[in-house]
Amino acid sequence: MSAIPHPELERFRTEFPILQTRTYLNSCSLGALSRRSMGYLGEYQALWNTMGASAWYELWMGRIGQLKQGVATMWNAQESEIALSPSVSGALSSIASSIDYTKRNKVVVAELDFPTLVYQWLARPDVEVVRVPSDDGIGVPPERWAEYVDERTALVATSHVFYGTGYIQDLSGAARAARDKGALFLVDGYQAAGQITVDPRAVDADIYVAGPLKWLLGGPGLAFLYVRQERIAELRPTIASWFGARDQFEFRNDELDFRYDAGRFSMGTPAVPTVYTALGGLEIFAEAGQENAYERIAALTEDLVGLVDEQGWEVKISREPAHRSGIILVRHDDAAGAVRQLADRNIIVDHRAGYVRVSPHFYNTPDESRMFVEALRQV
Repeated sequence: MSAIPHPELERFRTEFPILQTRTYLNSCSLGALSRRSMGYLGEYQALWNTMGASAWYELWMGRIGQLKQGVATMWNAQESEIALSPSVSGALSSIASSIDYTKRNKVVVAELDFPTLVYQWLARPDVEVVRVPSDDGIGVPPERWAEYVDERTALVATSHVFYGTGYIQDLSGAARAARDKGALFLVDGYQAAGQITVDPRAVDADIYVAGPLKWLLGGPGLAFLYVRQERIAELRPTIASWFGARDQFEFRNDELDFRYDAGRFSMGTPAVPTVYTALGGLEIFAEAGQENAYERIAALTEDLVGLVDEQGWEVKISREPAHRSGIILVRHDDAAGAVRQLADRNIIVDHRAGYVRVSPHFYNTPDESRMFVEALRQV
């Protein structure tokens, strides 16, 4: 085993109470809750108890802006390109409502994408959804996208990291296919943000969605939406909220003028508790150093893959390290039962479709990976 880089990041283990009593290897389902986020949540409660509604105008709106700026900084974007939504489904619904399908009624996705990404367009009778197949059930070759994108394509939408295989896509082929045919390009980065570098412009995305629930350590109730500045004006949603209106605090109900920035895609009042917990997660990433965290996740992943391979177990992952993320799926005849038995041993993982799914974060250690493998071998 080669040395795992950035051992200094193990100091952050004290930030996460669950790590004191559990071997927590399930960040791709839900990131661990930090003391930092718990403290900020306490601040939110204290303000509610002492200021009531005035906390909205004096403090909470500022925290919402702070979170948007934090996401923009992490993603190498402008704050004006970032919006908050209650969920990825809400963000996608707003985008889906903004597209004119009268001349282009085709949306191209991958068969390995998470259902939420596809459902937004399957729900529309005026849209034809085309699914790009995977030859190996693990990933999609970048050149494959051009075979399915044509002049009728309104949107190409796919995942940065496939949830069911941990495969990191080379998005260049999908982006190029979209550009060549004049289609929009949307990326679902929910399993990417927080474990690999996210830069929407670098991957030529018009729209990028993610959230704090998983690797970004902020909990449920929010999603982050990036819309490229040059695309905002041409996308006019047909579903709306008061947070998407220009001069929202004028409370006009006789006309709707959308905001000039990505805020026009906001779907209602943000979940302020999650704004606070998400700020805690981003703060920890800033202190740890994003690239340091990503390098450690990659090294822990390779170490765990090596341990699993030593057991001769069947795995559902890319065999190319460059395409591997911190999501490893191990075949098991009773995956759900194995996960329950591991939980009895205070080892928290998950299961998907006959596989035990394990996901180390930067706060995990090589010893925890060994504990998992030994426990899985026994159960």
